[in-house]
Amino acid sequence: MKILQNSLQDCATLHNGVKMPWLGLGVWKMEDREEVIRAVKTALEIGYRHIDTAAIYKNEEGVGQAIKESGVPREEIFITTKVWNSDQGYETTLQAFETSLQKLGLDYVDLYLVHWPVKGKYKETYKALEKLYKEGRVRAIGVSNFQIHHLEDLMADCEIKPMVNQVEYHPRLSQKELHAFCKKHGIQLEAWSPLMQGKLLDDPTLIEIGKKYGKSPAQVILRWDLQNEVVTIPKSVKPHRIKENADLFDFELTAEDMEKIDALNKDERIGPDPDNFDF
Repeated sequence: MKILQNSLQDCATLHNGVKMPWLGLGVWKMEDREEVIRAVKTALEIGYRHIDTAAIYKNEEGVGQAIKESGVPREEIFITTKVWNSDQGYETTLQAFETSLQKLGLDYVDLYLVHWPVKGKYKETYKALEKLYKEGRVRAIGVSNFQIHHLEDLMADCEIKPMVNQVEYHPRLSQKELHAFCKKHGIQLEAWSPLMQGKLLDDPTLIEIGKKYGKSPAQVILRWDLQNEVVTIPKSVKPHRIKENADLFDFELTAEDMEKIDALNKDERIGPDPDNFDF
C-alpha cells in the first residue's frame, strides 16, 4: 500500500482536481474569539494549511482574523465552511454564503458544505452550492452527514457531484459501506470528531499500538484515518495538542495494526443520527 501522506502539507486530490490537505484543524465549540484566533494562528505556525469552520460555530470572524494575522498567503490555506440548517433552501443559502464570506473576510471559500441533510431542502440548498461553484466563489462543494441514500437521492438530480462528504468517523464508527460508496463515486470522505471527543483515548488497543511507536492513542487514530485515505480535522485549542495531532508523519501503522483498530467498530455515534435529527 502506497502511503499518500508524508507531511502536514500533503493533499488529497478532489475529483475536480482541487487539492485538499489530509489533515486540518477543526474549530467546533470555539466560540471565544481570542481562543479561536490563537488556535488557528498556532496551527498555521506549526504548518497546518487546512481550517474547518461552519456558520453555526459562530467563529468565522475569528478564523478570518487569524488568517489575516498569520501572514500565510491566502492561496496556501484551505478553508471550509458550511451552510446551517435554518438557512437551507436556494435563496437563503446564497445569502448565508455572503454572510459567511463577509465574516471570514475572504473573496472565496475552498470548500462549502451542506451541513446536514435537511429533508425537502438539501437539494435546493445544493443547487445554490452548484451556482456558487460555477461562479468561482467556491473551489469545491460537498455535503456533511449524508448517508448513502441521501447521496443517491442528491446525485439523481445534481449537475455536479459532491467532492466531499464530511461525517462522524472514528474507530467505533468506521462507516465502511459509506466509505466504499464514496470511493466508488470519487467523493472524498472526511472525518469529524475523529477522536470521538476524547472517549477513545483510554482504549487499551490504541494505547498498546501507540506504545510500539512512541505515539499517543490520538496520534494512532489520526494515522489510521490517513492510511484509510480519510481527510481528518481534529479539534483542539491547546497548542501542545495541536502540535501533537500533527506529528503523524514519522511512523506507519502495519496492516495488522489497521485491522486491530478496524475491529473496534461498534457503529456507535457520539453525534446525532443523520436519519433522525431535529434541528
